[in-house]
Amino acid sequence: MKTKLILAAVSLSVALSSCSDFLDVKPSNSGDSRTSIKTAADAGVVINGLMRIMANSNYYGRNFILYGDVKGGDLTIISQGRGLDALYTFNHTVSANNYSGYWSTMYDGILQVNNLLENIEAIEAAGLPEDFSSAKGQALTARAILYFDLVRLYGKTYSDDPSAFGVPNVTTTIEYSAQPLRASVAENYAQILDDLTAAAPLLAKSKRNGYLNYYANKAMQARVHLYMENHAEALLAAEEIINDGVYTLYSNDQWVDSWAAEFGSESIFELGVYPNEADLGNASLGFYLRRRGHGAQAALGWFMASDYFLNRLGADEDDVRWGIMAADESSETRLGASYKYSGSVNLDGDGKATSTAVNIKVIRLSEIYLIAAEAALPTDPAKAAGYLNEIRKRSPNLPPATAATVSLDMILDERSKELFAEGHRFFDMIRLDREIVFNDEFAGIAPPTRDKSIDRSFYRTILPIPQAEIDANPGIAAQQNDGY
Repeated sequence: MKTKLILAAVSLSVALSSCSDFLDVKPSNSGDSRTSIKTAADAGVVINGLMRIMANSNYYGRNFILYGDVKGGDLTIISQGRGLDALYTFNHTVSANNYSGYWSTMYDGILQVNNLLENIEAIEAAGLPEDFSSAKGQALTARAILYFDLVRLYGKTYSDDPSAFGVPNVTTTIEYSAQPLRASVAENYAQILDDLTAAAPLLAKSKRNGYLNYYANKAMQARVHLYMENHAEALLAAEEIINDGVYTLYSNDQWVDSWAAEFGSESIFELGVYPNEADLGNASLGFYLRRRGHGAQAALGWFMASDYFLNRLGADEDDVRWGIMAADESSETRLGASYKYSGSVNLDGDGKATSTAVNIKVIRLSEIYLIAAEAALPTDPAKAAGYLNEIRKRSPNLPPATAATVSLDMILDERSKELFAEGHRFFDMIRLDREIVFNDEFAGIAPPTRDKSIDRSFYRTILPIPQAEIDANPGIAAQQNDGY
């Protein structure tokens, strides 16, 4: 932790932004982060910076989403050595392939949040006439998202062992010399819910393109409660979003085109990616999922859909979600390349100058319907079937679910098909303790670092605390995850 804290104590990266017209907003003082925030406009610049951190390649910009699908069995590789193979082979150690960028990037975001909140608290205590409600609500919601993602990477699932080690719970600015130790998974989840609860009444109940609003907060509450198996609370949050009607599901004829447009009717939280801001170009998420050589020789065909996913989607050849799939390098007929983050199979992008500057849709309304279906299932299968069918309609030849036929397997399959390449599959399988089977035969490999199938008892389903963090904070070495 020490190596990251010094960065936040010296300066605040207020130049970071998530949209091309944000750069004309300057802080009152761009020097010391402890004094640079004086107005609501200054706070807004910090929020822009937080959105940019979330679009970083180590986070939603690429690696975190790949983590969720490459490790979940829905993606596979055709050849080793193209990059990020360790995500697929689980070849992680404390000092090699530890993906420490997750830790450093997310804690950088948390430190920015903590600094912002303390500045706001001081200004409000002084009685100055500034309204920081939006910034405060967004900062608290962002911190909850950051901690939720961190504890999923480094801690056991809540349903498995809430008393197990989570991640350090840092909610104030601390000195460079501070060496915080790991909290429990339960303590992390309690902090996440505290932040979300405190933030909700501060946020707007209207669309805020590129920003966090009330409904993004409620969507995160629904997600978190689902992971905790608090089904009643998850359903309550999901139904509030659905019933308020601010967001609407895409019709079947809109679904494919929605990936070629910004901020559609389903986008509850979408990160802006622009040609000169957060566009990773040849290292973008879209590049990692498209066919080898498509659009540029630098496109290496890193990851493609597994046979298992294609068989699941292929249960209905008229499923609209085939519309963002195209042939991968293995054959002219195997539609294993995903083009969600290229805009279309023709590399149209989403209306900007490049096909790599495509926004990241972090939370969509379709996920909320699927959360509602899963949360309702234990007590009201008819309601669960109704919510599931709203998404199952995208596969028009499959029979609708009923109270008698709806099942968790059916919902989990629909989550796979609808949220493919959006970073959910691995976390779904682990939280539900389902077996993950890897399509190793596609590449003709047998990784020595994992079996062909795993479940959450496999120690490498959790990342190691990286060596750089242990070097800066020796006390955390005694709290290293088992097996490393």
